[in-house]
Amino acid sequence: MRDGHRMVTVMTTTNAELYRLMAWLSPAYPVGAFSYSHGIEWLVETGAITDAANLQRWLADILLCGSGRNDAILFAAAYRAVRREDFEALCDVAMCANAIASTAERRVETHAQGSAFAEITANTWGSTNLSRLAAIYPRAISYPVAVATAAADHGIALEPALEAYFHAFAANLVSAGVRLIPLGHTDGQRVLMQLEQAVADTAALGLAGDLSQLSNITIMAEIAAMKHETQYTRLFRS
Repeated sequence: MRDGHRMVTVMTTTNAELYRLMAWLSPAYPVGAFSYSHGIEWLVETGAITDAANLQRWLADILLCGSGRNDAILFAAAYRAVRREDFEALCDVAMCANAIASTAERRVETHAQGSAFAEITANTWGSTNLSRLAAIYPRAISYPVAVATAAADHGIALEPALEAYFHAFAANLVSAGVRLIPLGHTDGQRVLMQLEQAVADTAALGLAGDLSQLSNITIMAEIAAMKHETQYTRLFRS
């Protein structure tokens, strides 16, 4: 449908699918997302992020050009492998996800959340293929791979699953920025509002991409992740 000068894709999501996405990606789902800043803590300390405008620009770049873009491609690839029942391909995606995590804290962030998501989902909602992946893949399962596998198991459409995942990713980092800079909650919500298109575009990159397109040009964000490892005073784990 057309909204002014923009073409808008209408997605149909059932109430049950929407409920699962809201539950799994809620701050109340115990994966510990609140304890990670994705390097923002070091950027605030050094003055690279000082206000809402800085935060919005950094997060948009991370989504579109850095770890967000890669996670979108990994999410879509894992989802499609599950739908094809191709477990060799699913293990390959899990391996790529581990390889692309370029710093120690990035690996902790994605592995700890992935492991927590897999455990709590297996004990509540259930995900046959997530449990199977944990049994056949000998290493930690990254967070986007875990969520994508569960979404595919529950028949949730890929596009809304991607959108929900990256809304939650952005919201968590906005919350970190609100606490660190600090910002008022109204400014934090303005940042999240301004990231709407970046979240949608990140999801679109996942839908259109494949594993051969994994890359990362957000060099300063990666340096921030490394510097955070030795930061003297820290509130966050990354």
